[in-house]
Amino acid sequence: MTVHTIKTKPTERAYQVLGKRMPRKEDFRLLTGSARFMDDIEIPRALHACFVRSPHAHARIVSINTENALAVPGVVAVVTGKDLAQWTTPFRMAPQIAGLLPMEMTALPIDKVRFDGDLVACVVAVDRYVAEDAAELVEVMYKVLPAVTDMFKAIEDGATLVDDALPTNLVSSQRYAHGNVSSRFAEADVIVEATFSQHRQTHVPMETRGCAAVWDEGRQFLTLYNGTQVPHPMRTALAARLGLKETQVNVICPDIGGAFGQKIVLYREELTIAALAKALKRPVRWREDRRENLLSALMAREDFVKTRAAVRKDGQILALQAELCSDFGAYSFFPANYMISVVAMLLPGPYKIQDYSFDVKVALTNKCPAGPFRAPMSITSWVTEGTMDAIARELGMDPVDVRRMNMLRSEDLPYETATNERYEDVTPYETLERAVQQFDYQKRREEQAAGRLQGHYRGIGICSVLESTTYGSEFYRKAGIKGTGHEAAWVRVEPTGVVNASCGIMNSGQGYETTIAQAIAEGLGCKPEDVAVHLGDTMLAPYGMGSRGSRGAVAGAGTSYLAARKARDKVLAIAAHLLGVASAENLNVENGNIMRLSGDTWVQTDLTLYDISQTAYLNPLLLPPGMEPGIEIHTAYDPPAMTYSNATHLCEVEVDIETGVINIGRYVIVEDAGTMLNPQIVEGQIHGAVALGIGGVLLEAVVYDENGQNLTGSFMDYLLPTAREVPNIEVVHLDTPNKTTPVGLKGMSEGGVMGAIGVVCNAVSDALSPFGIVIEEQPLSPGKIKSLLRSRSVN
Repeated sequence: MTVHTIKTKPTERAYQVLGKRMPRKEDFRLLTGSARFMDDIEIPRALHACFVRSPHAHARIVSINTENALAVPGVVAVVTGKDLAQWTTPFRMAPQIAGLLPMEMTALPIDKVRFDGDLVACVVAVDRYVAEDAAELVEVMYKVLPAVTDMFKAIEDGATLVDDALPTNLVSSQRYAHGNVSSRFAEADVIVEATFSQHRQTHVPMETRGCAAVWDEGRQFLTLYNGTQVPHPMRTALAARLGLKETQVNVICPDIGGAFGQKIVLYREELTIAALAKALKRPVRWREDRRENLLSALMAREDFVKTRAAVRKDGQILALQAELCSDFGAYSFFPANYMISVVAMLLPGPYKIQDYSFDVKVALTNKCPAGPFRAPMSITSWVTEGTMDAIARELGMDPVDVRRMNMLRSEDLPYETATNERYEDVTPYETLERAVQQFDYQKRREEQAAGRLQGHYRGIGICSVLESTTYGSEFYRKAGIKGTGHEAAWVRVEPTGVVNASCGIMNSGQGYETTIAQAIAEGLGCKPEDVAVHLGDTMLAPYGMGSRGSRGAVAGAGTSYLAARKARDKVLAIAAHLLGVASAENLNVENGNIMRLSGDTWVQTDLTLYDISQTAYLNPLLLPPGMEPGIEIHTAYDPPAMTYSNATHLCEVEVDIETGVINIGRYVIVEDAGTMLNPQIVEGQIHGAVALGIGGVLLEAVVYDENGQNLTGSFMDYLLPTAREVPNIEVVHLDTPNKTTPVGLKGMSEGGVMGAIGVVCNAVSDALSPFGIVIEEQPLSPGKIKSLLRSRSVN
């Protein structure tokens, strides 16, 4: 994909390393084939596992006969849910949140399977081939039950229960209101309604899930090799479920071939593999195939939202109501209200809407469980911006003018939202105006009108995004979820002046080894090429909360920067002592050299970081009195409850009404992600996020039939975007620092998904407006577009 990037003036804060375009440190090994993924780890005497999965969406397990499978040469064990129940404890999801029902699951199902692809048994053999052959010989007798596949029918009275321990499939229900919504609706000149239905999707990482467990019987110690986004929470969960101390478990995460939120939880498969390694006293490994991944790894995005806006004739929004419903699948790996509640929280978007209410419902169904997927709140911007377009249609206004009428401006900040969020250092109005200018909006509108006279149905979409990022501990406390958002890091300047460092996040393609090295180099004053960042080993890295929720910049790089600053303070204290000056106030470190302020000029001294390190480690008698030898800093940082990035997306599409094919033409993004660690990586994150969003809108869809059978179990049916569908992307940076975070960081890796979904849907609605068609449901396949056109009697 060719990318056109437009550079604006850099941030006013002058940094030596931050904000510089640097090649990613990881790319050498990734591009030369020398990266080390989980399957590249050789483990002597390792056994291989294969899982037996249910062909039914909902059924009682009457019996399981493993005799024939155990008779296959090379098979070591076949275990069921009853076996695993003796080795592991159940997982209980029961945060104290009003309206949320507690749920519990065992390592493997014992009495009932709940979705097509659910686990039944596990076969362990000398190699994968034998394990797969034997798995086919496991005889399972089922009593098939009615499948619940529609989230609205699932919560009706009398619906078949997905979880027999619950009184209903309505696993979560919350209502909220702020201001005087009913009074504001009474004042309105017009009530505008809009509906939005987003379909089920899955993550499709290039590398599917997999792990390898090694039990050391002599040391009573478990090592789990696993491509997880959250090594330390994984270790905590694994130890608890196996009845071990955390001192008995180490999680080592090698390179990861993509995650996108799918590799956060401790899966039942991973727990089973670890339990088997311990029970058999042999290493056991497992890698799922692509069909398993498409059937049984977490899914997401099946959400429905209906909005009602109370509006004046001039376009001002007086109040907003929202009804939200989400399909959570069969099990609860996360709090059931977690993802859709963030949607409800953010729904007013970058607009001045104080009178707001919502009603959220979450349903259990006989489908693969739901979990976070890059931008779990992805529907939000489409709903908010689609509502803005609905208002514009109703009032006959330009969509840009409706946004201008209601959008937050700099004089409104800081702004307390109707859901008690605090917006500061965001620039939604500025990004909108810059995007309109960059896109040459008025000229494009004129060209659009002229093109329609010639039979070209082009549409222009607008989507302003307010992206929540970071999620500090205060967020979890307010949400009633047990958890923390802090991060930890250590920085060690070695005797030769080079730097080793680590923190608790994990790299799965974001370039953390590069951006964290830049943050440390900036904080310490060394060269980024002299910094080595070590991630993913729980015995090496400090305890942290991993990679999720766009927290890598603020939590990971921010904490590492703070540790580096403390290391710099010690370096300068030593330098001041060696130089015989009373204070380090007029000293600095730049590119590994100790600098001294002389008048208004920084002058290089004879000391370098190498010299300081040699003294700190190898000649400690020369250190200031009372100072400990070495230069090693450990620090922790709990970021704000939430930080926010923002952006405006504009794009033009053309719909071929004969074929239903959508072609995306020009695509412009003006984004404000605060201080950028590395613009090259920021733009890469934006491009990838936009591609993911476009794929979801146009192509990707998990489809179940009425019996709960997954009809999209291969790439013949689950379609992914290619370079043909993803356009060139123009990116403009504004870079407004956040005043509450280290160096003004914000985070930004999910907003591109949100913007792409909203802007493409809105653009297609605009293109089809001559036919009275409004996009209310995804995906926008050619068949879907043709169906909409036929419904309007258009050939």
